[in-house]
Amino acid sequence: MTQPDYVPLQPSDRVRPSGRLSVPGPWRQDRPADLVGRANPTGARLGRTGPDLGYGLKLAKRFEDRLVLADGESTGDAVAGCFASGSRRAASFGRAPVVHDMAWAYTLWGYLGGAPEELVAWRSRLFRGASHHYWDQRGIVDAVRAETLWLTPAEVGDRLSSWRALLYTLQP
Repeated sequence: MTQPDYVPLQPSDRVRPSGRLSVPGPWRQDRPADLVGRANPTGARLGRTGPDLGYGLKLAKRFEDRLVLADGESTGDAVAGCFASGSRRAASFGRAPVVHDMAWAYTLWGYLGGAPEELVAWRSRLFRGASHHYWDQRGIVDAVRAETLWLTPAEVGDRLSSWRALLYTLQP
């Protein structure tokens, strides 16, 4: 609102002209980290985004009291790795995580019991430190075969005896 001319003003109280920004120049997608095309990049340890992953973490923590852990395994590492696996499954369907995704992940990794000893020994090394290191979580997710994501938790439980067909075992 402007001041009337008859009101005495100090020079510092007068309205100053606003600064004008210059018109920006044309934008080009030429920076090193700019994505080219509409699709997100894919590859090892790049992840896969999905909606409402925070709720998936809440669902993953609901299994803590049912986990069957081997010596040296921690609950935090199991939750972090299974949350990441279950979230990848949900994102592959284009939806938010549900409890069945987390049940699928815990069943796949043998944390709900009945896992072969070889799987337990292998996952113990793979999951070690996963609650503290994002790259370890990405390694866990990348160990799951794409066709395994489409199985139900019951189908994964039925095939757990031949667990090498469900996972890539080249890591740790």
